[in-house]
Amino acid sequence: MSSGLLFSFVVAYFIILLVVAWYTGRNSNNDSFFIGNRNSNWMLVAFGMIGTSLSGVTFVSVPGAVGKDAFSYMQITLGYFIGYITIAYVLIPLYYRLHLTSIYNYLDSRFGKSSYKTGASFFILSRTLGATARLYLVVRILQDAILSSFGVPFWLTTLIILFMILLYTYEGGVKTIVYTDTLQTSCMLAGLVICVGFILHTMHLTLGESFTAMHERGLTTIFNTDPNDKLFFLKQIFAGAFITITMTGLDQEMMQKNISVKTLKDSKKNMVTLAFIMVIVIGFFLFLGGLLHLYGAQQQVTATGDKLFPELALKHMPPVISVIFIIALISALFPSADGAMTALTSSLCIDILDMQKRTDWTEVQKKKYRQRIHLLMAFIFLLFVMVFEWVNNPSMIGVILKIATYTYGPLLGLFAFGILTKRKVKDALVPVVCVAAPLLCLVVDIYQKSLFGSFQIGLELLIINGLFTFIGLLLISDKQKA
Repeated sequence: MSSGLLFSFVVAYFIILLVVAWYTGRNSNNDSFFIGNRNSNWMLVAFGMIGTSLSGVTFVSVPGAVGKDAFSYMQITLGYFIGYITIAYVLIPLYYRLHLTSIYNYLDSRFGKSSYKTGASFFILSRTLGATARLYLVVRILQDAILSSFGVPFWLTTLIILFMILLYTYEGGVKTIVYTDTLQTSCMLAGLVICVGFILHTMHLTLGESFTAMHERGLTTIFNTDPNDKLFFLKQIFAGAFITITMTGLDQEMMQKNISVKTLKDSKKNMVTLAFIMVIVIGFFLFLGGLLHLYGAQQQVTATGDKLFPELALKHMPPVISVIFIIALISALFPSADGAMTALTSSLCIDILDMQKRTDWTEVQKKKYRQRIHLLMAFIFLLFVMVFEWVNNPSMIGVILKIATYTYGPLLGLFAFGILTKRKVKDALVPVVCVAAPLLCLVVDIYQKSLFGSFQIGLELLIINGLFTFIGLLLISDKQKA
């Protein structure tokens, strides 16, 4: 299929998003943008959060990694399930009890202003790095598949995508995103199912026969039982649980949608439902990964990792599948990028710049201020995507999870200390502790072979990071109750 025809489908899809954004963004105000007027339907939020949680990286990287790590990603997914249940029954009740717009206001009430600003700053850093890494992967594929044939440079492709996202999130924010995420998640999952069905049909395989063929190639192994290996199942499950608690439960983007739900009961339903659905969906992605490796071997394709799925879908499948792949990929991209941009705008406005506390500003002035911050975030996204283009790592899911171990650790330590203890910290020293903990983790990571021998530390570095933060807070606290 020609690049021009593919591009026309992308434009048509985007026009549909704009129509949805216009309809849902009418008469929006700052409360609509930040928390959807606390009137979102929990079922729509739960379904839309699948797309936000997965992103284009899951769509491409998880199937691509099956060739190297088999189905071992399911170990992390089981940890995700534990994490979602923990969020539902520990963190969400806390957020609703305090009537939070930004979840980091909890740190202000528990520790003080410096802790609050520190937590929000780490979220902004974490989400900016993670969201732009996800965005880079999809933009790179769109660039190679469509826009490079028109002579469009990579930076301009990125700018076009960011402009598209800005257009439909500029007014409605969370109120709009709840609906656009539902649409996009539907398209992504439909693309997943259609691609699986096509490969099974083309290779004349039943479900049972496909599993047998994958097993013969060693692609179906889930549990790693070597305690020294970084993929050891207990390490992966614990890491998955804490990754979910931090990257979802302590993340303003994800919780912004949850606290937009009408009631605490419905918000819990949303999170528990998401826990079960994510296990099924990621299992489906791993199954697709196994099929892609079987199909790739049949087609004598040598591409691996993140490049395997795009190579097969765009060059070794019928044109209609190519279109479905591109639409599904964009559908996986937008929920993670639009939600991140909106949440980062909200956090900068509310947490760092204290916009909501400006009693001398009218709502119109606040809206203009918020819109300027939204534009600034788009520019920052552009810069970071260009950095990832320069780095050009072959497996972005590994990069994203590695970033999370360093940047979400201090948030884990801060919230854990606040919830599990009643001690009062020296608020002014909290930023020092939160910067020192990741630096200590970096030392442990670099010298782990000297420190632990054959024992390898993987994603559980996040837990160690949170523990270092917890210990640091303990050292700067006293027995006086907060």
